[in-house]
Amino acid sequence: MESLDAELERARALDESALADAIESIGFECTRCGECCTGHGDDEHTATLFPDEVRALRDSIDGEWRDVARPVPFGLDEDGTGETFEWSLQTDACGDCTFYEEQEGTGACTVHEDRPLVCQTYPFSVALGGTSQPMGEAVDEAGMVRAHECEGLGRDISRAEAEDLAAALKERAIRDLEEAIAVREGYEPVEVGPAETVVHDSEGAKRPDGSPR
Repeated sequence: MESLDAELERARALDESALADAIESIGFECTRCGECCTGHGDDEHTATLFPDEVRALRDSIDGEWRDVARPVPFGLDEDGTGETFEWSLQTDACGDCTFYEEQEGTGACTVHEDRPLVCQTYPFSVALGGTSQPMGEAVDEAGMVRAHECEGLGRDISRAEAEDLAAALKERAIRDLEEAIAVREGYEPVEVGPAETVVHDSEGAKRPDGSPR
């Protein structure tokens, strides 16, 4: 596997036109089914976001850090304590994204204009090591683009929409790798208390409320 730095150079060199071609060949239209915004059984919805995306959402709703994000549960103990390395969108009591609402069977995002890149680009990802993958197994692939489980796949998409998706997909791949590299370079081991949760992101170690530890 290539180093994160080498993968970052590959991400920066991605051809947006080729990505758009791949997206067009697969096809996609959001059906607003809500599958990518909701939890499934015991699995809560988990969509990762960058620290600046947390702040943008927090400011857009005039809320607090915890209203937007929670520590990614991977690596944490059953009680939610320990160390982890990413933030995910906050969930409600049902395990659904806290910004998801449904009316008469149709889903909607209440912060659609400010949604993070992982939501903007679902169900697609780029086949690069070190980049985060969305929910669902990859079910199709064209060039560097992977398509993950979604009932909207295979539907017609306009060139303009494919190009917008391609641009967001490239940006997300770059940001994923920049974040991973910053975490790697800035990581300092900490002694985590028995009832403590620490999130290491590109800005350093934080408490669940987003404040520096």
